[in-house]
Amino acid sequence: MNEILIQNPILLLFVVASLGYFLGTLKFKGSSLGVAAVLFTGLAFGAMNPEFHIPEVIYLLGLVLFVYSIGLSSGPAFFESYQKNGVRDFGFIVGMLFFTGAIALVLCYLFSFSAATIAGAYAGSTTNTPALAGVIDFITNQFSTDEAEPMINQAVIAYSFSYPMGVLGSIFVIIIMEKLLKIDYGKERKAIRKDYPVDVSLTTIMVEINNDDIIDMQIRDIVKKYDLEVVFGRVFREGKSTLSNFDTTFVKGDIVMMVGSEEDLGDAVNKLGARIESYLDYDRSKFDVRRIFVSNHKVVGKSIASLNLSQKYNAVISRIRRGDVEMLATGDTILEQGDRLRFIARREDLRALSRYFGDSYKASSKVNLFSFGLGIGLGLIIGTIEIPLGSQFSFKLGYAGGPLLVGLLLGALRRTGPIVWTMPYSANVTLQQIGLILLLAGIGVESGHTFIDSLSTDAVWIFAASIIISMMTAMTIIFVGYKIVKLPFSILLGIVSNQPAILDFALNRTGNRLPEFGYAMVFPIALIIKIVIAQIMFILLI
Repeated sequence: MNEILIQNPILLLFVVASLGYFLGTLKFKGSSLGVAAVLFTGLAFGAMNPEFHIPEVIYLLGLVLFVYSIGLSSGPAFFESYQKNGVRDFGFIVGMLFFTGAIALVLCYLFSFSAATIAGAYAGSTTNTPALAGVIDFITNQFSTDEAEPMINQAVIAYSFSYPMGVLGSIFVIIIMEKLLKIDYGKERKAIRKDYPVDVSLTTIMVEINNDDIIDMQIRDIVKKYDLEVVFGRVFREGKSTLSNFDTTFVKGDIVMMVGSEEDLGDAVNKLGARIESYLDYDRSKFDVRRIFVSNHKVVGKSIASLNLSQKYNAVISRIRRGDVEMLATGDTILEQGDRLRFIARREDLRALSRYFGDSYKASSKVNLFSFGLGIGLGLIIGTIEIPLGSQFSFKLGYAGGPLLVGLLLGALRRTGPIVWTMPYSANVTLQQIGLILLLAGIGVESGHTFIDSLSTDAVWIFAASIIISMMTAMTIIFVGYKIVKLPFSILLGIVSNQPAILDFALNRTGNRLPEFGYAMVFPIALIIKIVIAQIMFILLI
């Protein structure tokens, strides 16, 4: 079997990937390593036989696919999150990231680590694989093969030892800090729900209009006056049904269907009338309901309001499902390929709407290889540009930083003329997963044969350093962010969630999606800055 795997590196790759992925699904006390288990499986295979080898181009390809896909999906949220409190949030996040780097530098001198070891320990403690890849890329470009190999092995080994502590340390801090600060997640969610809409469950109710103040007032004015976060659907008056739009006005006794979260709908009921139970909800003799896939590239990247649907069709988009998340449809909502739109429309308009939006599951799942390849190409070019750090040193964003930066920018743009940069949600998730597996499997196998040799000598000190880095960082972020910067505790949990397992734990603790806002806010900038910090740290210490 060993001979077969030596002669067939692709077979070795998939053996490591499949076995590692399976092990990553196993949970211990509610937590699992996830895709990171592929790295440890690769290390185990590499330790068993130093002749096992996976070509470098495979894990470099994995790195590029992973970071570019992350950039495309995170771009819109990344830039939007800094529009409200950009200077404050950006300064806080960058300050905490450099604080983590400072802790690592102090530990390097205390434990007498090599430059490669502390850079790997820093990347592992912050569970940032692209930072490790950036250091490896820098070492490969700056040193000969004989000089680079031992340094790369040191960095990967330190990363492998510290990664589990990076996950566990943050989880322990979350438990400790929520008790010390006496956090009430339910109360916090209600207090900030206007700024952070976290409801994932939408429902439909019927309301009888009896508020005299809104009679003969257009819906656009009602929404503005009462700051309503709901979508108006069918209106029933004297046994006849019509479909509402922003010009619609009400008379007393009208029955209107509304879509939204339970809390938003309750607020609307209090201001408009009384909630009723009625069979009219099921009356589809004139208007019907259908889900339609967005697969027409001409509407992708455009807001719902810009499509002027009310001028062409008698239809209302009540909600949108993107991936696993259901969202309320508003005029500002930007459509993405693969979105599932829930329409209320005249029966005769549904077929035309289906043609207009494409409504093809197959087409909505395809990747535009032209824009995808062009974006990655631009990222790789930017990654080769040397950025000077003084007169003696310079660094490059490399395979990790270049594609990530371009992905963020193109993801925020969404489209440029006829070119759609974004990908369908399902395709993006798949490419992220494939890229990360290729990266972790390749790095693990290539470094595994030196892992056992270093286990007895360096492991204890690397473990200690990683615990200090991860727990001090998480504790400082939460305390400073909550007490001084005044960020919601649930948002801060997303900021300290460097790894999907931590984010999943945070989501389970809060019972809502608020940590995802923090995660989206910090993840892209953290990826870039950690890549830079790891390389600067290595340059300063070599």
